[in-house]
Amino acid sequence: MRRNTIETVLGGVVLAVAGFFLVFAYTSADLGSVEGYELTANFSSVGGLQNGSDVRISGVKVGTVISQTLDPQSYLAVVRMTIDPDIKLPKDTVALVASESLLGGKYMALEPGGDPDMLQPGGRIQFTQSTPGIEQLLGQVIFSLQSAGNQNQGQGQNQGQAQPGQGQVKPGQDQTQPAAPGGLLGN
Repeated sequence: MRRNTIETVLGGVVLAVAGFFLVFAYTSADLGSVEGYELTANFSSVGGLQNGSDVRISGVKVGTVISQTLDPQSYLAVVRMTIDPDIKLPKDTVALVASESLLGGKYMALEPGGDPDMLQPGGRIQFTQSTPGIEQLLGQVIFSLQSAGNQNQGQGQNQGQAQPGQGQVKPGQDQTQPAAPGGLLGN
């Protein structure tokens, strides 16, 4: 019986320590939502952005995304966020959806402008930018590599061969004049 009591007490201590670490991690990670004034922004794409995602300025959390809806008239994503009341944003602030890492995770990045007029609570950020997904970026890189490879391959085949209409310069011929026309079309 004594052994069961010791195991039970030891299990309780382990659970208490685990609970302490969870509370410490939650408070130090600043996962709670920011209470403040509300702003909205319209985006063409918010892929990967979640309710509860951070709103950051220069990497510092200043707000929280509270909802995402679709505007039925414009088919744009409407993102509502709360901003810390101590942070006043100029009217020409730019909002963009940014990636935390290559593995995913998105947050709202704000880049304040220089307008002397400030956004009012309930206002809308006019300037937005959607960040393309990693799949789109990889597709663009592969496409550009393929097209560059095709161009280099075509140049390698033609290298050292006289091209139609590109005759050699003869002694006494003016080098500033184009060579005689030729080629398949005879122009």
